[in-house]
Amino acid sequence: MFKNSKAIFGVAVLLILLGSAAVSAQPYRAITIVTEPKASVWIDGVGWGKTNTNGRLEIKTISPGAKTIRVRADGFKEKSQPLAAAQKGEIAVTLVKTTDAAELAFQEGERQSFQDREKAADAYRKAIELRPNFPDAYVALARVLVEMVDTEGALEALKTAKKLRPGFAEASAVEGRVRKENGEDDLAVAAFKRAITEGKGFQPEAYAGLGIFYKDKAESAGGRGDFEAEDANFAEASKYLRTSIKQLSGAPDTSVIYQLLGLVYERQKKYKEAIAIYEEFLSLFPNSSDTTAVRSYIVQLKKSLADQP
Repeated sequence: MFKNSKAIFGVAVLLILLGSAAVSAQPYRAITIVTEPKASVWIDGVGWGKTNTNGRLEIKTISPGAKTIRVRADGFKEKSQPLAAAQKGEIAVTLVKTTDAAELAFQEGERQSFQDREKAADAYRKAIELRPNFPDAYVALARVLVEMVDTEGALEALKTAKKLRPGFAEASAVEGRVRKENGEDDLAVAAFKRAITEGKGFQPEAYAGLGIFYKDKAESAGGRGDFEAEDANFAEASKYLRTSIKQLSGAPDTSVIYQLLGLVYERQKKYKEAIAIYEEFLSLFPNSSDTTAVRSYIVQLKKSLADQP
């Protein structure tokens, strides 16, 4: 999903890591979601992709603690259910067919969001017309509108979503993205931090948003020769990106954040940390299309590390 810094905001985060620069190993557990074929799966709001044609999705890197599984499949009512702190193995999620016109319109918007933004926006608006109290549809509409460079419309949709669901962390995270697009830096940071508070510390999209925000600030400072500000902002960027990675627990969207964090470490000349992050990326995403490039980064970084005084 993440193709560049901007896209990372488009997407769906705890205590900030202050220890080791690399992300520490997690006592992961493996689960397999068993439900309808081609169903989308989220755990604590983090997308893990879709089940296969047999209705199965294996996830090997679920971190400890109680969580919430959410599943949606075309033509079925969305369902959420708890995942116990130590639960592992097969997890059955039984879905029920739906004829709810608002839900079906929302699902159409989700399908179209990857193909035709105009059609997606129309579908989300239809869902809202059919069910005015539909905060998720307002947030989905806002995501599409910001991609269409309609930031004013996106902010209006988010305002309504938050009115319908006070403390809506995802809406605040998307607002942070919109504010950043508008060049409203202070409001962007405030929105991202509000999302983290609303999510009780867990909001990987907001942490990623802050990481990208400070990465951009660091590059801007370096471009004008303010190297002290560059170093300070890169330090902030790495802190937030590390936390986003930890909270995503190896979900598909983590792939690009690993590469961004590696780049930040490279710019800081923290070659050991960059190598560790890239190696962790390779262990989690061995079949990624970026694997060859990342391996070449490691080779170059080892040479740079050997040349350091």
